[in-house]
Amino acid sequence: MDLQLTDKVVLVTGGTGGIGSAIVRGYLAEGAKVAFSSTRQEKADALCAELGVGEDRVKGFVADLNSEEDIKNLVEAAKAHFGTINIVVPNAGYEGQALPVQDMTLEIFEKTYALNVYAVMLTMKYAAPTLIENGSGSMVVVASAAAFEPTAGNSAYVSSKYAVAGLTKCVAMELGPLGIHVNYVCPGPVDTPMMLRIEKDFFGDSMTHEEAQAMLAGQYAMDKRYAKPEEVATAVIYLSSPVASHTAGMGMHVDSKVAAAN
Repeated sequence: MDLQLTDKVVLVTGGTGGIGSAIVRGYLAEGAKVAFSSTRQEKADALCAELGVGEDRVKGFVADLNSEEDIKNLVEAAKAHFGTINIVVPNAGYEGQALPVQDMTLEIFEKTYALNVYAVMLTMKYAAPTLIENGSGSMVVVASAAAFEPTAGNSAYVSSKYAVAGLTKCVAMELGPLGIHVNYVCPGPVDTPMMLRIEKDFFGDSMTHEEAQAMLAGQYAMDKRYAKPEEVATAVIYLSSPVASHTAGMGMHVDSKVAAAN
């Protein structure tokens, strides 16, 4: 299938992480041009070197996504480099910290929401005018299956993903009439370094990685495993493409767990 992404300009936040780098690679494979953010220049440079394409196809930028000014500058720099922006993928996220509510702190909540909610909103805010000017385009937020599934001891992360799902649905209603389709993907556990940190946070040394994966993915209808970053990237790329332009405000699950209707 031709996803009609050749020469489309994509902005991806958190482009050097496990899911982010898979998204960057996936768009390049579809013929798109990609601007991405990273927390450090050396990480951005390393990914660009691995990709083996020139700055006319991919460009990495350093941005602190906890800073509104940095997010604004990121969007402006991406547009200045490639001339426009057609697709926005707020992907960067933070796993928070697992604690029962009686031990939870406002600091943990604020840190989690800063990246998982506020940075997403600000990326949308500053990119939207360009998409509106173009009269077309898309946004796809990388949310989480946690947007539908509460987990004891994980209130900061889970509630941030509920919040970003609601945010995305609102923006889908705002931008849809202007020709821009907005959706989000909801991966379950994904085979990335972040997932290893989550395992450690929840289980400490009481479980091996294999035991944790067997427990967390044991109810899946298909393979009893975590999703691959490339599988998440495929969902993002499809939802962002013109062929999915009649889909708006949808949260696409990327796991093989058969869930009850929400």
